[in-house]
Amino acid sequence: MDEIWYAAYGTNMALDRFTCYLTGGSPPGARRVTPGARDPALPRDIRPVEMRGCVYFAWESPTWGGGIAFYDPAGEGRSVGRAYLLTLGQLSDVVAQEMHRTPGADLDLRDLVTDGTALLGPGRYESMHVVGQIDDAPVVTMTSSWAADEISYNPPVAVYLATMGRGLAEGQGWDPDQVTAYLLARPGIGDVWDADSVRAVLAAPLTGNGLRPHGSVAHDRPRVPEHPVRDERS
Repeated sequence: MDEIWYAAYGTNMALDRFTCYLTGGSPPGARRVTPGARDPALPRDIRPVEMRGCVYFAWESPTWGGGIAFYDPAGEGRSVGRAYLLTLGQLSDVVAQEMHRTPGADLDLRDLVTDGTALLGPGRYESMHVVGQIDDAPVVTMTSSWAADEISYNPPVAVYLATMGRGLAEGQGWDPDQVTAYLLARPGIGDVWDADSVRAVLAAPLTGNGLRPHGSVAHDRPRVPEHPVRDERS
């Protein structure tokens, strides 16, 4: 397998944020610097994608603060994303960095391609799924090992939402109203955000410090354990 599509559905939909996983660095507002991939070349192609299932906000991110996007392939509805054509080595290094591991070794994706899913670990972004195919190459994404109804929702902070919104505009060609409607329809967005505050964040320069909108109060939610227990389902 020389080439494979990686489907992003959160902040990685913004190209300059995603390329931090290829070239190294840190996007505005993030608290973590990533080392980059062995091959720092930009994606060979980029396409918009639509996936069956639900994108939602949960967990408490040490990189951004607040909730981040996860994908439940068994969730209701459909979600959009942005697919990047990568080499196997690049994808392996992106996955390693998403899992807070050291990049440098190619993944064996035979089970993923054969079965449609592969569990690399019990934590966040350690479950991989095939969500489609483009030009005879599989489209894969990564998410948590838990389902959307097995975790407490948590709304994102401003800079995360702005970065994800910018990716939606870039990848889908949406205007601010379309981006706002999509973000507000994501489970976990909570009542911290409304249409006016989302539009304001999308219009502001991307120099946020991870704070929620001025005057808003997030609901108290328990921190999600690193390895939550999930029910086994057929």
